[in-house]
Parts: sequence; C-alpha cells; structure tokens
Amino acid sequence: MITQDPNDPVFALHEGGKIEICPSVEVRDREGLSLAYTPGVARVSQALAEDPELAYRYTWKGNTVLVVTDGTAVLGLGDIGPIGALPVMEGKALLFKDFGGVNAVPICLDTTDVEEIIETVVRIAPAFGGVNLEDISAPRCFEIEQRLQQLLDIPIFHDDQHGTAIVVLAALLSATKFTGRNVADLRVVVSGAGAAGVAVTKMLLDAGIGDIAVADSKGMVTTTRSDLTPVKADLAARTNRAGINGPIAEAIRGADVFIGLSSGQVPAEIVATMAPEAIIFALANPDPEIHPDLAAKHAVVVATGRSDFPNQINNVLAFPGIFRGALDVRASCITPAMRLAAANAIADVVGEDLSPLMIIPSVFDPRVGREVAAAVAAAARADGVARA
Repeated sequence: MITQDPNDPVFALHEGGKIEICPSVEVRDREGLSLAYTPGVARVSQALAEDPELAYRYTWKGNTVLVVTDGTAVLGLGDIGPIGALPVMEGKALLFKDFGGVNAVPICLDTTDVEEIIETVVRIAPAFGGVNLEDISAPRCFEIEQRLQQLLDIPIFHDDQHGTAIVVLAALLSATKFTGRNVADLRVVVSGAGAAGVAVTKMLLDAGIGDIAVADSKGMVTTTRSDLTPVKADLAARTNRAGINGPIAEAIRGADVFIGLSSGQVPAEIVATMAPEAIIFALANPDPEIHPDLAAKHAVVVATGRSDFPNQINNVLAFPGIFRGALDVRASCITPAMRLAAANAIADVVGEDLSPLMIIPSVFDPRVGREVAAAVAAAARADGVARA
C-alpha cells in the first residue's frame, strides 16, 4: 500500500495537480469584457452556428485534445479506476503542452461500459479538435477507437496502441540500419497480445517486417487455438509463418528481434538461443522482461521502457507531434500512412548519432516534435484527410 508522504518529492510535485487553465487574452476593463464576453461574443457564436468550421479559428478547438480514460489499464498498475488514473491523465496533458504546444483536457470516466464511453465522448467532442484514448483495457479499446472514428470527423488516437507502435518501429528501423539488416529479412517475436502488442505487430507487418510470431499468456498465438478473441484470431492469420506452437521459448530460438510488451519474464538460457547480433526491446515497466544487463550479453542493441537505461521507448516521442501535425491541417483522422510517417521522422532525427546506445532520440530533443508534426501533416495532405 502506498501512503502519502509530504516529504516525498513525487507527492510534493503533484500538490494541487500538474496542470491549470490560463486565459489567452487579458480582460482589464469594460471594453475588454464586452469583447471577450457579452455582448461581443454573441456575434462570434452566431457566426459559428452558421459555419461550424470557424470554431477552429475562433475557439480553442483547433489546438485542444480530449484525453479520455476509464482507468482500467493504467501504466502497469491495471484497473485502478478513474480517480487513480487522474494523475496520469494530468501528466499526459502536461506532456501534450510541453512537447507539442497542444492543449489537453483530462477526462476520467466513471464507467467501463463500451456504449457509455462512446456516447459520452461523442457528446462532448464538439469542443475538441481530437481525442486521445488512454489506458483503456483490451479488447474494449479496439472497438471504442474504431467506432468513435466512424462517428466523429476528428482524429481518434489510442496512444497505448499506436503511440507505442510508432516509437517501437522507429527504434527498430534504426537498430536494423545499425546492424546492416533488411527489415524484410527479420524474424521477430512479440511477447504480449494486448493493445500494444497487437498494434505493434500490425504496424511492423505494414512496414514490411518479414516474419513475426506473437505470444500471449497461454503461449503462441496460432490459428490452431480455439480460445482466441476476434482480434487475436485476425493476428494469428497474419503472423507466425512458421506455425510455431507451445511456449514462447520455441519462437525465441534463432529470432533476430525480441519485443516485450508484457510482464512475462524470459530466463537467461532462453535469451541465449537468439540469433547473433540480436535486437532486444524489453519494454515492461518497471521490470523489463529481460534485464538490460542480461540482454546486453546476447544482443547488440537493447532498449527498454525505462529512463535509467539507454534507448528508452517512450510514447512522448510520438503523440505530441502527431496531434500537432494533425491539428495544424485539421485532419479528420490519423491514417496508417500518418503513423508510418511519424515513425520514420523519429528515426531520422537520430541521424549521424546512430549507435547501439542511440537508436532513438531523447524525448528532450526539440527536433522530434517539429519533425513528427511536419511529417504527419504532409502525410495527411497526401492521404486526402487534411482540411487546411
């Protein structure tokens, strides 16, 4: 049990929350009040009622994202509910502003019902230029994202899926370049078939990765299993070309790449069976599936989800720039090509600094947000989903 400690710097930083709403204009006299509020505001409201697209220019809609959760899959803590999730959502809003210049409003819903979540978001969406879904457990998150995008004409982005997938692909592109491989020749093993595991696998397939095998808590995801959800069944049909069954150890043997997106630990003797010059992304937090010190004995490139080791796979490299770019062109959605453009932009920032300890840029590199935004905006225009 975690107890409040006023001397703990973490609790001290969170005192009073991490975000606030500040005015963007000053009201200092009667004239200013009449312009910002009544009677002047009525003219703006009437104009927007006649042409809703003007909201992107004359309200905060064009630069504001709704961050939504039901608190069912928060970090590695699991289902801790909407109140427990609020500090994380505030943190997300903070990162949107600091790294993308995007306003974000955290909303924690006291329901886990798919229909109620969809209805709630649809009803409050008119005030926002995009929706970032966060920490909603699988498989509900897949349906919620898909249906919201069908119902709304603004970008819907489930960061646990796509943000993770984008940064993982960026890191893998760099690692592949460093080791002199071709992505089409790689044999990849993904541990975990939740939201992140499914999205990462699909994005790697779209990027041309040669062969991917996916494992969940019951072993390899294959077409021979009768216990698969529809999402996993679809994954099984597209992966595991070699038809490997049983525990994940069978798939790891001879694999070029291991991507850990679960809490399942991998023993040293199994890690040792990977191909020479292996690539290991052990992304579980706080305890990676393979400890970095062990991974370094068997792999030429190692990445984790932690900030105290090199090559941190962190979604903040993706989502601020993605929404910045999407909002800049008033995109109606975020397409696969926009996500791929973001991954390539992140990898390109590494440039000549590429090394085993630098396959992904620092989250504090100011180039990342700019380059991702520009690449996403260009891809949106190319895909015909940009409206500005």
